Amino acid sequence: MEQTDVVVIGAGVVGLAVARALAGAGHEVIILEAQNAFGTVTSARNSEVIHAGLYYPTGSLRAELCVSGKAQLYAFCASHGVSHQRCGKLIVATQADELPALDRLLATAQANGVHDLQALSAVQARALEPALHCVGALLSPSTGIVDSHGLMLALLGDAERCSAMLALCSPVHGGRVTPAGIELDIGGSDPQQALTTLRARWVVNSAGLSAPALAHCLTGLDARHIPREHLAKGCYFSLAGRAPFSRLVYPAPGPSGHLGVHLTLDLGGQARFGPSFEWVDRIDYDVPADGADGFYAEVRRYWPALPDGALQPAYAGVRPKISGPGEPAADFRIDGPALHGVPGLVNLFGIESPGLTSCLAIADRVVELLV
Repeated sequence: MEQTDVVVIGAGVVGLAVARALAGAGHEVIILEAQNAFGTVTSARNSEVIHAGLYYPTGSLRAELCVSGKAQLYAFCASHGVSHQRCGKLIVATQADELPALDRLLATAQANGVHDLQALSAVQARALEPALHCVGALLSPSTGIVDSHGLMLALLGDAERCSAMLALCSPVHGGRVTPAGIELDIGGSDPQQALTTLRARWVVNSAGLSAPALAHCLTGLDARHIPREHLAKGCYFSLAGRAPFSRLVYPAPGPSGHLGVHLTLDLGGQARFGPSFEWVDRIDYDVPADGADGFYAEVRRYWPALPDGALQPAYAGVRPKISGPGEPAADFRIDGPALHGVPGLVNLFGIESPGLTSCLAIADRVVELLV
């Protein structure tokens, strides 16, 4: 039986950040990835936004790790040559009864430690973005965008320089807790291939969409500590032609906290609108050709000049949720031995947005729990 110090399961942006942190602390690390490349699931299917930390409940892990992770991420991108842009974001009220939502958001942001948010009049907002329609806005200067693939390459490069190893096409089929460590049964790309058993002192379950299912396969972990998984699909649509905006644009949050159809940009200036939201019971990434039909009215509330037929199917993603329909949005769960009682195990559950922004801060928290 092969043995190692640490196994990180999942080579998305969070798993790679965790592997980098543990390898940098001097531990022997193996990263197990079920796919044939790193970062091909949730980490490759998001808006690539560096979030400021405005929306999340004060005191939550999502708020805390987003704010600290944002600063770490900007510094990491600058030091490692990862393409990014601190482009800023406008959160806009398009009618007077939405202005109190901006006031509430400003108060939440300040309570979360985000002190650069600026309230703007309609005239001030249009001076920044002439194509915009609104009656008031908030400017978030520290919101940005990042090349997520470049970020993951840089994280993996750091981890490998500290002797971490990435094993692709290596799904974990099960495992068990033993007095000598956690044993994992690992397969390969061929379903008929015999399983390999790997024993580790520490295991970090960063399997994203598969994290709850993987935890259920670990004998010795009480199922009471595993949340029910829920899948939420969102589709994005790209704009034909260049957008007349240089900043991201988000509608004021609705009464349920829904952020609406927002405008994001990539580093080439291409605009994307979305996401849609749909509870699903399986993972698929099909984007319906008519899926943007309901977007036009929403987008024209803040961009009246959106041309007919300008939105084209782009891509879809599925969020690893641990709260279901009608339930309050769940916080990140970083479950260590003090919670579930299994020495050397950390489960990462419900790491959806702002997981990319928070990846380095999440990694630090995992190191604290283990080391």
